[in-house]
Formats: sequence, C-alpha cells, structure tokens
Amino acid sequence: MTYFCGIDIGASAAKLVIVDRQRQVVARAIRRSGIDYAATAEQCLEEALAAAGIDRGQIAGSLATGYGRDNVPWTELRMTEIACHGRGAFHHFPEVITVIDVGAQDSKVIHLDQRGRRTSFKMNRKCAAGTGAFLDEIALRLAVDVADLNALAERSTNDVALGSFCTVFAATEILEKIRTGHRVEDIVKGAFRSVVKRLVEMDSVDGTLVMTGGVIAHNRLLAKLVGEAFGTPARIPPDPQYIGAFGAALFAIEHTEKGDT
Repeated sequence: MTYFCGIDIGASAAKLVIVDRQRQVVARAIRRSGIDYAATAEQCLEEALAAAGIDRGQIAGSLATGYGRDNVPWTELRMTEIACHGRGAFHHFPEVITVIDVGAQDSKVIHLDQRGRRTSFKMNRKCAAGTGAFLDEIALRLAVDVADLNALAERSTNDVALGSFCTVFAATEILEKIRTGHRVEDIVKGAFRSVVKRLVEMDSVDGTLVMTGGVIAHNRLLAKLVGEAFGTPARIPPDPQYIGAFGAALFAIEHTEKGDT
C-alpha cells in the first residue's frame, strides 16, 4: 500500500499526518517546532512512520504547510496554511463553511463555497490578540497551567470583563483584577471572551461555522462562546489541531492522482 503525508509547521507546534488512499488517518505526530524546523519535521516523520508500521518508501507524496513549510527538505510540495486548513475542514464539512483557525501566533477566518473553493480570508498578524499567545500570557500571569484554562473557565460564575485586547495591557489589567479579589475562574472566562470579541471583529460567518487549531482542541468552551457570539453553533472536526496537516496530506493525494491520469 501507498500512503501520503502532510506536515504543518506552525510557530509553536509541528503537526504531521499520514493518510492512506481512502483519506483515512493511519498515524499522527506532534512536537514543538523549536528552532530547527528541518530536524523537528524529521522527528515527526520518523515517529509517525513507526506508529503506522510503514517505511519511508511507502510514502507516495508529501506536502508541507505552515510558517516553517520551506524548511522541510523531504516534501515535494508546499502550500499555504490558508489553503490546507480550508481543505482539511471542507473534507469533514462539505458545504458552505467559514473556518476560524485559532493558532498560537495568529488567527484566520477562511470562507469556502459549496465546492470547497476559497472565496475570501482574513488573518490577524498584527498582535497576539485573539490567539493562543494571548491565553499563554494570561495563564502565566495567573500562575496556572495553560492546559487548565478550559476547566477553570467552565467553573466561572461571574464574567470579569477585560478592557483591552492588547496582551501587555491585559496582563497588567489582570494583576489589578487579582489585587481586587476577583476569582481566577472568572478572570479566565473574561480572557476567553476577550479572544471571542477579537475574532468577531475580524469578519462575519457565512454558512456553517467550523473551528480548528490547537487552541480550540484544548479549549472547547472557547468554541462554544464563539458560536454564541456569531449566533450559530461552532462545529469542531476530529483532531482540530491536525486539520492543516490533514489538508496538506489531502492535497498530496490529489496532486499524485492528477499525475497518474
């Protein structure tokens, strides 16, 4: 059998997926991107090959996406993360969709029509507002593990509004909230709502709302709050953190199939 590989090297994490010709995932791997993207990509590939019980020669096509896509020497193809996140999400929801991907360093809003063609997109690149980096800073200021944020927010009984999207100013504001006796749970939920407000300001939603990315994978309450803000339930595909890598693998299949015809 032959297989296909997609790797998404983001600013924070590298995600790799191996699929078969039926578009079924047979192995995944994730690591911190680090400073040597090529080495990280190689480690992810070796881990996934071992998990799938296959060798490198069975990989018939591969494609890299994400921030570090140009640093993967063994991939034949490269595409933007906008294209790959859209492709991966459309596979699970083949209809008119708006994909909101909340990443570590940026957030993306991608619009696809009923055939999966991208009609428009917007990207937040200017600051950490509305991204995972914002929540990382909040966790640091509150002296909690970022993995505990969702559980804390779910226990909130009284939202604490944060007045600033800016990570620096919000961190200072949080210290003041702590000093005046606000509960950590309420501050965390307030931080979630701050992310939601930033996403709502970026763009509107057409069709089904689909949310992807590592932040959503670990913070399902955030997806619920985003859906409430847009007035439509947020749908989450399987393994939302790997959607970019999955979309990359699907493009690798399609490229190979075109070459076979």
